[in-house]
Amino acid sequence: MKILVTGFDPFDHATVNPAWEAVRRLPATVKTATIVTQEIPTVFGQSAEVLHAAIVRERPDVVLSIGQAGGRAALTPERVAINLDDARIADNAGQRPQDQSIQPTGAPAYFTQLPVKEMVAAIQQAGLPAQLSTTTGTFVCNHLMYQAQYLRATEFPDLRAGFLHIPFLPEQVIHRPGTPSLALADAVRGITAALEAIITD
Repeated sequence: MKILVTGFDPFDHATVNPAWEAVRRLPATVKTATIVTQEIPTVFGQSAEVLHAAIVRERPDVVLSIGQAGGRAALTPERVAINLDDARIADNAGQRPQDQSIQPTGAPAYFTQLPVKEMVAAIQQAGLPAQLSTTTGTFVCNHLMYQAQYLRATEFPDLRAGFLHIPFLPEQVIHRPGTPSLALADAVRGITAALEAIITD
């Protein structure tokens, strides 16, 4: 089995994104699976293009995309992506789409093929906070999760794909009193536990 794990670059004037920082520190092998990684630009449209190129290049069995969810206290596997771009802030290319469909011919929503409840349980068994999420938002995280599912529906029918949000790093909340964070080593450990659940499924 080969799993492609993606992580976003920093956005909204930040200098770090825990998603890519954790993804690039993942082991090359988890259980019986080969892990390959790809940094993704936090840009509507371009993010899906980079993902598509990585899928064509790597031919993975599974895609797990990782994103930052500032304010969340747990690692949160995502159940569903919706066909909507509605940005509160601009992406890294200055785009701020409002009330736009991601794919005019796509379904209103797509559900992940990944074992999200088992992923939650595995992360918790690793001693880390985790809970199931049913909203990926309407920014680039949702955009990428939806586009991965659209690619599965239209081009890669054997692919399984999903998304996992992780909290801020401690260094990101120094000036955000009361905001949850998660150490980078724990983020890596949590993602690894989620991968183990995917492989076992």
